Amino acid sequence: MDDYETVLYVAREVYVYRIPARTSTEGYRAANWGDMGEPLWKGRLRVVEQGSDIPSKAFVRLEDPNSGELFALTPYVPSKSNTNGGVEAVLDSSRYFVLTVVDQESGARAYLGMGFPERSESFDFNVALQDWSK
Repeated sequence: MDDYETVLYVAREVYVYRIPARTSTEGYRAANWGDMGEPLWKGRLRVVEQGSDIPSKAFVRLEDPNSGELFALTPYVPSKSNTNGGVEAVLDSSRYFVLTVVDQESGARAYLGMGFPERSESFDFNVALQDWSK
């Protein structure tokens, strides 16, 4: 079991969207996600580091802002072959990303669109992920 958890970044409000399957290797575009005013879910995002081992593990957690109940979990694991590590920026906006959500019991993967209300929040989110991966 991991001994501790460090919070690297918190966004009080993010929006989650159901997204269409990727149709090419080009990447995702937020403009293809439909009505951005009708997200699937709204809540809090936390980037957390877990464990005392080196290297530690990092996760993007989507949580209910009141209860802290987990909505979705994305392991952040950048590598040479997968540089986005489960958090992929979209091609047409700096505020939106595609998260690779992994079910902790079955290992099943799903892709969700995620967006911030402000560009400054998405910038800080990117910085937190980059700082952790150094």
